[in-house]
Amino acid sequence: MSRIGRKIIEVPKGVEVKINGHHVSVKGPLGTLENEFHSDVDIVMEGSHITVKRHTEDPFHRSLHGLTRALLNNMIVGVTKGFEKKLDVIGTGYKVALNGNKLTLNISYTHPVEFTAPAGIKFAVEAIAKDNRITVSGIDRQLVGQVASDIRDAQRPEPYKGKGIKYMTEKIMRKAGKRGK
Repeated sequence: MSRIGRKIIEVPKGVEVKINGHHVSVKGPLGTLENEFHSDVDIVMEGSHITVKRHTEDPFHRSLHGLTRALLNNMIVGVTKGFEKKLDVIGTGYKVALNGNKLTLNISYTHPVEFTAPAGIKFAVEAIAKDNRITVSGIDRQLVGQVASDIRDAQRPEPYKGKGIKYMTEKIMRKAGKRGK
């Protein structure tokens, strides 16, 4: 069995899970998430526990087993605690502004780069010393990660001075510059 897939998912109090065939809806204090899962994996709810079962030991079904369990767990964690990614904007003259649900970045381009938050995503901006920190939060883990990745791709950190947008926990591998004779 899959090591991840065989783990039982505990449904906390205040979370309502509805399973209709392969369509799962999870409702909690932070919102509602819905997902359609593959038909080769069965999702069974017994009391306040959810188990995921597969039909065969085929490698494809084994991978679906772990994936389905992880996605279900992310849905439950998302509606109870939520997810967030933090990005640091490092560089002289790099500015970040938040207007409602629109994030405006002034970063090494002649024009400002704008990001509009999709439904279910919130932006927060805080100043740290001479840099800015952007927090992307929401209940859908995949969407939070995708939006954070899109923001980071606007100006990836460069290896010489480290200027750019990086994840808060990311370490930039620095290169030595040219050496004079």
